[in-house]
Amino acid sequence: MTAWLAALEGTPAGHDLALALALLAAFLHAVFGALQKGRHDPWLSRGAIDFSYGAMAAPFALFVVPWPEPHMWPIFAGAFAIHAAYKLLQAQAYTKGAYTVVYPVVRGTGPLFTVIGAYLLFGEVFTVTQWLGVAVLLTGIFGLAVYNMVFLETARETLGLALGLAVVTGVFVALYTTYDAYGIRATRDPFTFLAWFFMIDGLLMPPIAALRWRAMANRPPLAPLMARGVAGGLVAFFSFGSVMLATRLDKVGEAAVLRETSTVFAALIGWLVLRETVGPRRIALMALIAFGAVIVEMGG
Repeated sequence: MTAWLAALEGTPAGHDLALALALLAAFLHAVFGALQKGRHDPWLSRGAIDFSYGAMAAPFALFVVPWPEPHMWPIFAGAFAIHAAYKLLQAQAYTKGAYTVVYPVVRGTGPLFTVIGAYLLFGEVFTVTQWLGVAVLLTGIFGLAVYNMVFLETARETLGLALGLAVVTGVFVALYTTYDAYGIRATRDPFTFLAWFFMIDGLLMPPIAALRWRAMANRPPLAPLMARGVAGGLVAFFSFGSVMLATRLDKVGEAAVLRETSTVFAALIGWLVLRETVGPRRIALMALIAFGAVIVEMGG
């Protein structure tokens, strides 16, 4: 499979596959967010998910994929640090603010800075039409955040702090997207990067979650929490793996923008699965997000 992917890099077929992978990542990222949104504390959910995907990745990293080249170890260290900061910020944002407000702000901030980072790091240039698409997509995403904020009934006293944390978290989304794209391109076998990344990345949150769980007066049962962790770990493999392979096959900026249609999928999941009310205004904003992604793709 590695040779097949390498043959597709920079080709029209590779572009089409990257498009499909980015949209798959968007859908799965919305599923991932819904799993974190459940009844469990977000720190506990993230710890269970990270433990699961770290444990599942370890056999592949140690015994299946080729061993990383020497120059990859500093890259893995940098990825671990960036993702650690991102996850700590994200958990704080979810703790301080409502998910429906925080999530669109995080996902809307990310692609804007990713496009800029892709220009600085990889020399990628968006056309005027593509920038128009980015503007339309961001209008829809931030419009969703504002709409949800207007009708917010809880956590209003910490809303300012939550929004600030959400913006900073979005900056780290852009940082890890561009940095990880650099990392997956720096090794001969992309699956080496993915397997070792998941194994190393799974080391931080489980101890933090375990300490938090032990300090709780009413500890949630571990079995449902770990079941959610296993499901989230599997989703994370395919979500993160899909967008990373997309960034290796084609432009980083386009993959990042298309992934943020996850906000549309998140709203649809909320409506169809979680029985949340959508309404015509949210449908119009979701249509803007999808339309912006189409403009970015067609304008390239």
